[in-house]
Amino acid sequence: MSVDEVILVTGAAKGIGLATVKRLAAQGASVILNVHHEIEAADWQALTAEYPRLTQLVGDVSDDQTAADLIETVMTNFGRLDGLVNNAGVTHDQLLTRLHAEDFMSVIQTNLLGTFNMTKYALKVMQRQRQGAIVNVASVVGLHGNIGQANYAASKAGIIGLTKTTAKEAARRQVRCNAVAPGMITTAMTAQLNDRVTAAALSDIPLKRFGTPDEIAQAIDFLLHQPYLTGQVLTVDGGMTI
Repeated sequence: MSVDEVILVTGAAKGIGLATVKRLAAQGASVILNVHHEIEAADWQALTAEYPRLTQLVGDVSDDQTAADLIETVMTNFGRLDGLVNNAGVTHDQLLTRLHAEDFMSVIQTNLLGTFNMTKYALKVMQRQRQGAIVNVASVVGLHGNIGQANYAASKAGIIGLTKTTAKEAARRQVRCNAVAPGMITTAMTAQLNDRVTAAALSDIPLKRFGTPDEIAQAIDFLLHQPYLTGQVLTVDGGMTI
């Protein structure tokens, strides 16, 4: 990694996004955190005390104009964009026959449309630079489906297709695009699972534990900086999908 890198991470307030921010910032990058709601002042002060090269931008990536404005702000302030991590995501789990259309679309809009919006505007910049890397956060659910997550699985499967298409289109200008597909990771989402669901999930994982946000951040870092890797989906799931 070059210490003058500029990297934008969406969904960066907590979990995988925040772990990725910290990892990249610790290596000297200027990292822009896109968040849906402003981080609490005390938390932001503590974060920037440890990692002074952070910038916070509030905005909903599912809105096209907001996505354009986010990229424009980065370019105005930094003059370049070396990396984009599309991590913003939500869930609204329900069995397919009970899932309302608006709840299906709300997940698609944040997860898939948001990734598309940010990729579109970042790619225009990176193609002009003739360098850059995009990492999309997908999920093993997008590869194999999951009961009660039709909307989430559809959004993540869409991200995988978007990743591969972006990689093919972007390669001619030396821009790369890859995806990471986490399995069961210890985040606020998995903290809501009851003991029965947690035990069932652990029984399917050969390593017999959930992953950590830091372990996914490590994979994202790798995908951002491996110069001959594009169009790939890196599954990080403790062996769950073997």
